[in-house]
Amino acid sequence: QGQLVESGGGLVQPGGSLRVSCSASGFSWDILDYHAIGWFRQAPGKEREGVSCISTSDGTIYYADSVKGRFTISRDNAKKMVYLEMSSLKPEDTAVYYCAADAWGTCQRSARGGVGMDYWGKGTLVTVSS
Repeated sequence: QGQLVESGGGLVQPGGSLRVSCSASGFSWDILDYHAIGWFRQAPGKEREGVSCISTSDGTIYYADSVKGRFTISRDNAKKMVYLEMSSLKPEDTAVYYCAADAWGTCQRSARGGVGMDYWGKGTLVTVSS
């Protein structure tokens, strides 16, 4: 059975950088060829937030206003990986980061918090603290 697995989380100081990765494995098709991949985060006591997304259908890339100019999403279909490069990190970026796949192929559901996404990873914790 296919799964998404996040990695790369950890502790980083404010102003620092970190890259989290999402790997897709076990799918009987090239999931990244047909699914948009979104990155989400959820901090304790807060709602899940769609952070970024990269689509398949129209090449759209989405960033939440809170991360624009600081985060960069990229995809390597051959390696079945999606990356989220995070820079100028702030304490308020602290959260569990999840990746999820959307069979619609667009970033509409990612921009709305991810309700209805088809596959989810279990998350990786990013802590921004001095």
